[in-house]
Order: sequence, then structure tokens, then C-alpha cells
Amino acid sequence: MLKFQKVFLFFIQVISTSCSSLNTDGRVVVIQPLGGFPEAQTDSVVEQLKSIAFNVIRRKNLPFPQSAYYAERNRYKADTLIDYLNRLIGKDSIIIGLSANDISTTKGKIKDWGVMGLGYTPGRACVVSTFRLSKDNTKEQFYKVALHEFGHTQGLQHCQKNECFMRDAEGGNPLDSETGFCDFCKNYLKNMGWNLN
Repeated sequence: MLKFQKVFLFFIQVISTSCSSLNTDGRVVVIQPLGGFPEAQTDSVVEQLKSIAFNVIRRKNLPFPQSAYYAERNRYKADTLIDYLNRLIGKDSIIIGLSANDISTTKGKIKDWGVMGLGYTPGRACVVSTFRLSKDNTKEQFYKVALHEFGHTQGLQHCQKNECFMRDAEGGNPLDSETGFCDFCKNYLKNMGWNLN
């Protein structure tokens, strides 16, 4: 009997150790490329996000929903895309839509404001686009935008620190001056259970 108890306790210890190396709340980050978004760029984002999230799932490309198309400017409404993406996941998932097409949203009195990305604070879905990024540095800039919008889904507001991923772009492209999450934003995300060093 004593031998059985020792084996059982050892088994429980192994299971506990294994589980502690996983994202404890079981959240999944889903990467959803839209339209003709390039496969290589999707793979790159997936690999980069694995550094902060234990469970990252890459889905096959889906067509843009026609309801999101804004013909007047030949682009897609980001808020409509977020509504669409929200319907594709479960309650414990966060989904990031990837677009090579231009996206926009309503900002104050401006009906159609072009953006690099959009995410609600908090939320479960966001969308990011390569369209407005530097052609010389798209890969790095795109990852920063993805992290910015991901941060919004987790409840982070815009940050006042210019080097932080959560700064407000204010209609420009300040991404090259961003070096990481500031201590406040990083600690916030770590407390939410994400793997940030």
C-alpha cells in the first residue's frame, strides 16, 4: 500500500509539473489570415507569438466577409471584421485577423479613418494590416502592431511612453521607435498570465 501511495504521489507531482509549464487558464491565441494574406508572413507571426503565448493556432485563410467591404475607399471596416472574427472562436480564445488590405474604422467625426490595426479594450478579437507599414521593415513592424492590438484585447489602454508598443500612433507610423512593452504594460500582461520576460 505504501509503495502504491508513493507511486501515486510521484504521478501527481509529474502531472502538476507538466501543467505548470502550460498557460494555466487554457487560453488559445488563434491566428486567422484573411483574403490572400501571404502564408510566409502568417507563419512568421505565429512563430513570434509563441514567445508570449503557449497555445498559438494557425488557421487557413478565409475570405473577407463582404459585409466589411467599404467600396468607396476600396478597403475593409476593421470593426466589422472584429465582429466577424468574434464569431469564429470560443470564449477562452483570442483571435488576431491578418490583412494585407487596407482597413479603417470610425474615429470621432471621421467616418472612415485608415488604421494599421484595431482591437477593443478589452475584447477577444483584433485585426492588423500590413498595408500602412514600412515596406523596408514590414515583418518587425507588423509584429509590433499585432502585439499592440493584442494588448488592447487584454485591457491595456494607450501608453504615454514613446518606446512602448502600446503608444498611440496618432495617424502616423512611429513603430521603429518602439522597443518593447514598458514596465507597466509588461507587468500588466504578465499578471494576466502571458509569458513576457
